[in-house]
Amino acid sequence: MTTSARRDPAPATRFGAWLARPLASFHLVVTIATLLTTLGLVMVLSASGVVEYAVGGSAYSLFIQQALFAALGAVLFYLALRVPLRRLRQVSFPLFAMSVLALVLVLVPGIGTRAQGARRWLMLGPVSVQPSEIVKVTLIVWGAHLLASRRASGSSLRDLLVPLVPAGLLVCLLIVVQPNLSTTVAVGLVLGALLWYGGLPVRLFVTIAVSGVVAAGVLAMSAGYRSNRVRSFFNPGSDLQGDNYQARQALYSLADGGIWGRGLGQSRAKWSYLPNAHNDFIFAIIGEELGFLGCALVLGLFALFVYTGLRIASRSVDPFLRLLTAAATTWIAGQAMINIGYVVGLLPVTGLQLPLVSAGGSSLAITLIMFGLIANAARHEPEAVAALHAGQDGRFSRLLRLPKPEVYAPARASARAAAARRGRAPDRGSSALPIGGRTRYGAEPVRRRASESRGTSSARATRAWEPSYPVNHARERGRSR
Repeated sequence: MTTSARRDPAPATRFGAWLARPLASFHLVVTIATLLTTLGLVMVLSASGVVEYAVGGSAYSLFIQQALFAALGAVLFYLALRVPLRRLRQVSFPLFAMSVLALVLVLVPGIGTRAQGARRWLMLGPVSVQPSEIVKVTLIVWGAHLLASRRASGSSLRDLLVPLVPAGLLVCLLIVVQPNLSTTVAVGLVLGALLWYGGLPVRLFVTIAVSGVVAAGVLAMSAGYRSNRVRSFFNPGSDLQGDNYQARQALYSLADGGIWGRGLGQSRAKWSYLPNAHNDFIFAIIGEELGFLGCALVLGLFALFVYTGLRIASRSVDPFLRLLTAAATTWIAGQAMINIGYVVGLLPVTGLQLPLVSAGGSSLAITLIMFGLIANAARHEPEAVAALHAGQDGRFSRLLRLPKPEVYAPARASARAAAARRGRAPDRGSSALPIGGRTRYGAEPVRRRASESRGTSSARATRAWEPSYPVNHARERGRSR
């Protein structure tokens, strides 16, 4: 091996060394969100310009609206990045309750806005908001908080399922009534991810999952337009000018792009051949204008997001962050795969949008909030916490003036909970609050508490799920079994 080869390591080695940096996960989340949002803005402008000019005389009207929501989403991303985890968990249930109330208000005539045969929007001045998008985030945050707290207290299986499952089913029912089966599927993904990563026994999880699939199938066949979509999927050669028209035009658009694409802005399908080209079927326009390489770029970004999200979840010592990050990653990636799946003809058309890319202001802003919370979780990885408290903030963190992340300490949380039960503040000098070594980041208590609970069934909690702050409810205070 020559000296130059030793001095110039392979790209894979350099990337692996970069991934080993403390804030690599944080930078990956920010980069992926930026690239997908930018690509979405460009493709929304390209896909909607023709139709918007024909309807309103301006090719930029929908693009400007999407750009404004992207700016709003960037602000919400920043706020989600700064929110303390303790405060986020404290307000998780009020936010979820408000989002459910908004779902009810949507169904009230005179309050909810009806469009295309469905009541899905609330008008807040000149801005329309879709509560079904908001409830995805609030359900993830509240569900992660609830499961982490219940697991810490060694709750029974019934306590893990109630009230999370009834609340999730209530949300699904309210969304079905709108009607909006596609968003119901997304909420089902969120609920299933929370139960799976929350440690629900496999047999019970499979039972719930099969019941959900059966219910979705019944709902899909209960309405005329939904059953027509399902029948057309299983018989793609029929009714090419009716129910199969949109799906067939999407395949034509993808085939027209080839490997390299026709060029940005050169799509033919967007000239009123492909309905909803800027929204549900924007992936087809990406394939036509940017070719197979553009589609591979989108798939690669979502694959990298899945890797990053699960990496953050596996490296987090706070069970709340593990559940939140894993469930959010599953929701966003699952919704992306469903959208791409029906565009390329592998799934029936459902109407789910491609996250951060499809046109839709509420969806864009809400998804950016979730990305901000995932980035916040990335800054709470033990290595990131140590680096940030050692002053290794980096230029990006210093530019945004982000606060130092909280240190997760299960032993400290136990002392605070015990002090709260006694009605006094914990003694900061007490030996029950170790702050040095690995115990500061929860590694020692996690192993010790997990070993103490060996032999229990998967439906029971381990002490590794200790919350890192005092909570108000008696069931959530980390009491012993």
